[in-house]
Amino acid sequence: MKLIPITSPRFLAPEMLAVMPDWQQIFGAEKPLVFEIGCGVGDFAAQMATLHPQWNYLALDYYNKGCLKTCKRADKAGLDNLRVVRDEARSFMERCIPRQSLRGVIINCPDPWPKIRHRKRRLVNAEFVGYLAEFMLPGADLYFATDFVDYGLDVAEFMPGIAGFENAMAPDPYRHVLEGYPLSKYMRKFMAEGKEIYYIHYHKTA
Repeated sequence: MKLIPITSPRFLAPEMLAVMPDWQQIFGAEKPLVFEIGCGVGDFAAQMATLHPQWNYLALDYYNKGCLKTCKRADKAGLDNLRVVRDEARSFMERCIPRQSLRGVIINCPDPWPKIRHRKRRLVNAEFVGYLAEFMLPGADLYFATDFVDYGLDVAEFMPGIAGFENAMAPDPYRHVLEGYPLSKYMRKFMAEGKEIYYIHYHKTA
């Protein structure tokens, strides 16, 4: 299937990301860099970039359609602090994100791989969080949200054992409401079905 070309100035084409980018030059401003893995159709990214103009917001998704919709939202809102990337998360981070550079990492409603035999395919596990820590500044935020009960409980259970992180929600291991955190299209859909969102928020320690 032929991909629809993305011509938005907020889309970072692959040739721009072959080597480590100069993020200050790309955004045209020196601000803390926040990274969303799996931005979907971009409604959450657009809301966050609007709420936090003090951040440079980088939204990544593997699917071209999602990146296209995210760019359209960003263009319509005139969000100069939002850029969009189509790539696989680890490959992109290795090439393009300096160690200890991220002010925040956000992962909303990733594929829960609900069948027990498939759960090893889940993106967020203890090993991946340890990997993310290498790229995060001391004090950086890690946000995870899911509508899938088992996934939420699993992440809430292993996070206290990850060195270098502290629970920003303590003593709660998770919450179903997170003030100031926008709802994505998928979150609203799940909530309309009567599901609860599991929010987990940790800080990277020094």
